[in-house]
Amino acid sequence: MPISRIYKLHISSEREYIRALRNLLGFVPGNVRLYRMAFRHKSAAIVINENESAKNSNERLEFLGDAILGSVVATLLFKKYPFKGEGFLTEMRSKIVSRANLNILARKLGLNELIEYDMRVMTYPHRQSSLLGDAFEALIGAVYLDKGYEKTQRFILTRIIAPFVDIQQLENTEMNFKSRLIEWCQQNNKEIQFVKVKNNEEDHSRLFTVDVLIDGEVRGTGQDYNKKNAEKIAAEKAYEALAAQ
Repeated sequence: MPISRIYKLHISSEREYIRALRNLLGFVPGNVRLYRMAFRHKSAAIVINENESAKNSNERLEFLGDAILGSVVATLLFKKYPFKGEGFLTEMRSKIVSRANLNILARKLGLNELIEYDMRVMTYPHRQSSLLGDAFEALIGAVYLDKGYEKTQRFILTRIIAPFVDIQQLENTEMNFKSRLIEWCQQNNKEIQFVKVKNNEEDHSRLFTVDVLIDGEVRGTGQDYNKKNAEKIAAEKAYEALAAQ
């Protein structure tokens, strides 16, 4: 074993935390600060750039991890289903990376024991509905920056997908959160709207941002390069927030 690993595991003042990470990841982390940030919710973060209002939270890592996770899962499905069309592949990817599924996976991995957040801010259930899933994506981002794409891909496939994701079962599972949300609003006499949000003028990408409004209150926001997918993501977040109440 390299001396650096021996030091981290047995001598470093952070050895207990590093051992916990090794048990989670299957390897000794290189840049421990990345992982600490991955588990730091914005409610427990501090401002590090006053001009940009940037915080040392897991939000940026979450953004990165979301893209990496989507890429790995898309490649897996592309190879697993060589004769399925784009619509089926998109739906399957959505099921695997849905906020509900990521929350479940995060809990199975034990991330709930590692997340740092302010209990005073996170009192209400709807504020906690995405806490685990966000940390899960941030962890993927941290692994990618620490170890590169190939090791991140291997970590996702062998430590997450293989033991915890039954793709065959998901294939037969209906997860139309938009329909569920509309049905819930009808049953509870609530008005629901899906509103396309205008992106920043400096953002020239074709990214769609959609808010779900229930009785005029924003309950979920989704982003995707496909408007319908953005609506689905927003509906999922809104449905989970309501279910957590």
